[in-house]
Amino acid sequence: MLTIAYLANQFPATVEPYVGEEIAELRERGVNIVACSVRNNRARQGANCAAYEPEILCLQPLRLLILLQALGFGARRWKEIVGLLTRVLLRGRESPKRRLKALLHTWLGAYYAVMLRERGIDHIHVHHGYFGSWIGMVAARLLGVGFSLTLHGSDMLLNAAYLDSKLENCRFCITISDYNRRYILKHFPTIDSRKILVSRLGVDVIGHEQIARSVVPQPSGRLTLLAVGRLNPVKDHAFLIRACARMRDCGIEFECAIAGEGSERRRLESLIGEYGLKDRFRLLGHVHRPRMNTLYCHADVVVLTSRSEGLPLVLMEAMAQGRIVLAPAITGIPEIISPGETGFLYRPGDIEDFVAWILFLRELMRREDRNAVSRLDWIRHAAQTQVLQNFNRKKNLIRFGDRFLRLIETPETFAARLERSA
Repeated sequence: MLTIAYLANQFPATVEPYVGEEIAELRERGVNIVACSVRNNRARQGANCAAYEPEILCLQPLRLLILLQALGFGARRWKEIVGLLTRVLLRGRESPKRRLKALLHTWLGAYYAVMLRERGIDHIHVHHGYFGSWIGMVAARLLGVGFSLTLHGSDMLLNAAYLDSKLENCRFCITISDYNRRYILKHFPTIDSRKILVSRLGVDVIGHEQIARSVVPQPSGRLTLLAVGRLNPVKDHAFLIRACARMRDCGIEFECAIAGEGSERRRLESLIGEYGLKDRFRLLGHVHRPRMNTLYCHADVVVLTSRSEGLPLVLMEAMAQGRIVLAPAITGIPEIISPGETGFLYRPGDIEDFVAWILFLRELMRREDRNAVSRLDWIRHAAQTQVLQNFNRKKNLIRFGDRFLRLIETPETFAARLERSA
């Protein structure tokens, strides 16, 4: 049986359902997956553990005995990682602090290798390009197995530490948008383009026969805006709050809500109070799926204000339910939103342009005649069709599984599995 270690910085995570979905897809194909997490996740008990059985191998809390064993294991096989250590110590422009972190992560890579070495691992795949990918890469080198990774957005656009080494040493790299692939090949021109592959995410979709019956918010005096995403600086919800203050000054009647939790909550609450928006703006915290569907159904416009993204699931979810979406024209977002056809795009960071689009959409909604097909009806239908055809979770997972296993199964891994089973 093919055995793959599947590592994430934190697993399971409610904001990253695709990791568990990929694991479940591979397990359904008879692959033995060792699900791994760098950080301890207390939320595990609240997750759908069916996708994560039989266990989650977690590096934390760190154990002294394994740390000592890792030093010995790394020392015995130092030739396998000397190139990586040379990169950390002698090459590149990283700061001393960054280099020290990379050395510690190299030790953790040896620690991870010790945890895996009796499990007959054929390949290590790491989801996201953060520090967990360095740990997985080091472990793969020490164990003499293949290494691959998945890149999304911020892990290559904002936090790309040692990404050159990770791309050089991976057997293949999966990324979620054409934009990401072009970015990688432009900024790392020595990388073989054949090993940078696009595999799109997806969401649950409704069939063609249901599209025409989708619920559409009825026109009312107050516009309802919804944003979905963790409260993190990269999501730039502060931009949305400032935009809402500008909308109020323009005389727009609205209410806005953000579904999501995170480290920015206190700052955003303070900003809402500072702009006098407490009667119009709500922070809903983490919202479970049944209520999330209700929020989508009652939103006039689903907005996104991130400074950096991969290809956001929130846009796919909103469009699948026939919502009008407004998002910044950044990264891979134009691959899902065709302006004026499946949604609307505004100039990144431009509050006036954002508000102008809201005014435009409010005017279109005022003109809608529910007894006739409106322009927004066509956009809602086109948005659902776009997701149905190109971002269908089930179909995209099948494509992922087919491609992943073709890339993993090499003569070497096949021979190693035969030897173990003999």
